[in-house]
Amino acid sequence: MSGPQPEAPGLPPVPPPTTFPLSVSADRRRLLDPAGRPVLLQGDAAWSLIANTTLDGARLYLDERRALGFNTIMVSVIEYLFSADPPRNLAGDEPFLTPGDFTTPNPAYMDHAERVLELIAERGFLVLLAPAYLGYPNPHYPGFGNRSEGWYAEVVANGVEGNRRWGEYLGGRFGHFDNIMWMMGGDRNPDRALEPLTALAHGLRSTGIRTPFTAHVHPEDSPVDQFPGADWLDVNPTYTYGIVHKSLIEDWNREPVWPFFLIESTYEGEHDASELQVRRQAWWSVLCGGNGHLIGNKPMWLFGAGWQDQLRSPASLAMARWGDFFRALPWARLVPDQDHAFATAGLGEARGLDRVTAAVSADGDLAVAYLPVRRPLTIDPARINGPRRTADWFEPATGRRVAAVALEGSGPVVLEPPFAEDSVLTVRSAS
Repeated sequence: MSGPQPEAPGLPPVPPPTTFPLSVSADRRRLLDPAGRPVLLQGDAAWSLIANTTLDGARLYLDERRALGFNTIMVSVIEYLFSADPPRNLAGDEPFLTPGDFTTPNPAYMDHAERVLELIAERGFLVLLAPAYLGYPNPHYPGFGNRSEGWYAEVVANGVEGNRRWGEYLGGRFGHFDNIMWMMGGDRNPDRALEPLTALAHGLRSTGIRTPFTAHVHPEDSPVDQFPGADWLDVNPTYTYGIVHKSLIEDWNREPVWPFFLIESTYEGEHDASELQVRRQAWWSVLCGGNGHLIGNKPMWLFGAGWQDQLRSPASLAMARWGDFFRALPWARLVPDQDHAFATAGLGEARGLDRVTAAVSADGDLAVAYLPVRRPLTIDPARINGPRRTADWFEPATGRRVAAVALEGSGPVVLEPPFAEDSVLTVRSAS
């Protein structure tokens, strides 16, 4: 398994655009396109795209993301802090004619927002769209002082009626876009905003919107817990800065079942994140049962100075390879190997960043294991349908592959990854 090393390939081809609207599968595990095909979310945080770019800037961003296979972005309709002149857009338009009054949307601002949403839809992106980003409860973001980061106070002040009318307006104005997944909240649990946000969601739904809804709450919490019994919630994403694979598995094991994906963890360019750390999150997301992952990059998520230079960042290129790898497999049939029946030893710390995650298809013809560090891994090939099986290695950082070899004999097999950092092992039935 450690023979000649091929040269790193070029970037993968651009996949076909996603078709909409999405729906939740009957078993509530997957997000499906209109043809019933599972959709892998290869996503990016673009929070300030509407407020802090021109249309030309938005086109550049979207075209570059599309070229790398991204199909999902996360955006705020209205920005509160993270733009050049918040809450105004770059043309100087306020989102509301009366500041902070959700019943007075400014047509000029909303015209620009609609044009950006049209650009997004034309390129086949799913957009997780926050109608009123709440902001962290204790403002702390470096470079912005202790100013409030989101609309929490205004959501509370507008009350149930004001938020319902805001939802009705947004649904009437943007409800024709079938690629929007409306996302309540943002970086904060609802607390006193619970009833107003519920009214906002009901206002949106009242306009006939039937696409899936989700929410973005405080890290280490889940929407299903913070919006108990919500009749509008369809997707329960994972958000953690803790032990990512542990949180993902907890969401896989929820009863009743909820579809989930890794909506956010450590961003590239923040928290001293290494390239390896950002890659780990993405690979864990699928092999722990999720529907994909959204990365983030500073300064790109707020479209700050120099964001254009980050369009081909290491994380962006790694995500292009990640997406291409999984789209080539029946990834949606993979089930986490929680009992370690396939990957039996060499797994690393159960609560560590070096943890191996593996998944096996329900019918036993495919297994994939992600190794965050170089270390021998013991597998049981008998978990894959025989009598013939093949194994190959993939390097997430470069896209290099080591050609498949036959796994012969019976009993445990110890395999040594050929790459210096993280590796992916794929074992297939060859019968």
